[in-house]
Amino acid sequence: MEQGSMEATNRNPSSMSGVAAASAAELLCCANARALLDSVDAFLFDCDGVIWKGDKLFDGVPQTLDMLRSKGKKLVFVTNNSTKSRIQYANKFQSLGLSVNQDEIFSSSFAAAMYLKVNQFPPHKK
Repeated sequence: MEQGSMEATNRNPSSMSGVAAASAAELLCCANARALLDSVDAFLFDCDGVIWKGDKLFDGVPQTLDMLRSKGKKLVFVTNNSTKSRIQYANKFQSLGLSVNQDEIFSSSFAAAMYLKVNQFPPHKK
């Protein structure tokens, strides 16, 4: 299954219960998309390959994010790329025409730093 895809047809129905297999084979349609939106308060998006590829924004991303925000949904952008700070990511979003606050961005390096801080890792240790 492609990253970011909302289609669940690639699962093996023979290894699932009857209810799970039926829902796995169902494509996202207008009726169940509304139910999904109503049932979820926050959406997590990977950045590279979902929001953009290189320096090109994928079609429909601004409209999708605007629609989710208009419905009061919390948006979180995650990446396992540890080479940029959250400020650098916020600047990249801005350069692509997206208004994203650095507090909505969580990279692997930020997660590691927060883990060390929460667990009171001694600052003098390497």
